[in-house]
Amino acid sequence: MPGPTIDHRPTIVLTMGDPAGVGPEIVLQAAADAELAPLARWIVVGDTAVLEMAQRITGVSLQAELRDPRALAGIAEFQFGRLDASCGVAAVEYVRIATGMCLSGEAEAMVTAPLNKEAVTLSGRCSERLSTIHVTTHVPLRAACETSTGRILRTIELGSDAMKLLGMNEPRIAVCGLNPHAGEHGLFGDEDQRIILPAIEAARAKGIPCSGPHAPDTVFLLAARGAYDLVVAMYHDQGHIPMKLIDFEGTVNISLGIPIIRTSVDHGTAFDIAGKNRADARSMKQAMRVAARMASTRRRTIAAE
Repeated sequence: MPGPTIDHRPTIVLTMGDPAGVGPEIVLQAAADAELAPLARWIVVGDTAVLEMAQRITGVSLQAELRDPRALAGIAEFQFGRLDASCGVAAVEYVRIATGMCLSGEAEAMVTAPLNKEAVTLSGRCSERLSTIHVTTHVPLRAACETSTGRILRTIELGSDAMKLLGMNEPRIAVCGLNPHAGEHGLFGDEDQRIILPAIEAARAKGIPCSGPHAPDTVFLLAARGAYDLVVAMYHDQGHIPMKLIDFEGTVNISLGIPIIRTSVDHGTAFDIAGKNRADARSMKQAMRVAARMASTRRRTIAAE
């Protein structure tokens, strides 16, 4: 007699996000996508009552396993589109449970729908045409100008590791300058030569193919045309503006520097359209694709060791 069927797909957990936002709707829509179903064993962490409400709104039923922690207090008063502290508490609880599943080995990656507020981690963003990682994000521009060589080097290393999980053996990395024209040999400031260049040289010494500092006003165009696999941006707007201009709906956030694979949508809770069946699930679907790709690559890498 044939033995039991073995499921070789990675197990990936999806968190519902803030219950009052668009998270429940986009989770239902994305989990029902026939192209995504074969990529992983999908488990959703969220409250049944909210997902049932979203199901009535979207007409889409949940096509995944469900873990219901009953984290949302006061469900009788719940409304989509309304900022509520209990929803924020529930959203954090979903992430806590999913993180525990990843750390214990029960799941191999997690994908998070949007939260109203979440802890800031070093993160990268990728789409089909452009990938970036930021040395600094949610800090004042003045603070971004005071970054260190060590932080830039660590960002380059994390970016290289992430791109390898996406299947690139030797990702080509371009590092942005901080000043216009990357300082123009000190004419517009010395940070590019004094802080950024030593980080690039240290990364090269570690065998990481990277170049720069490049003029920020041209390097993203070159990368989008295929010259580079990853661009290291120095601050929030330097990297976010080109990403959102090129592919706003398809951009995915990848958290780096943590012991698990975690991707998320690159948009907010959208309270203004929550509960109205107007949510766009494209970013959620892409986040799921990227998580499945990274989890599968990590699994192959471990098997080959």
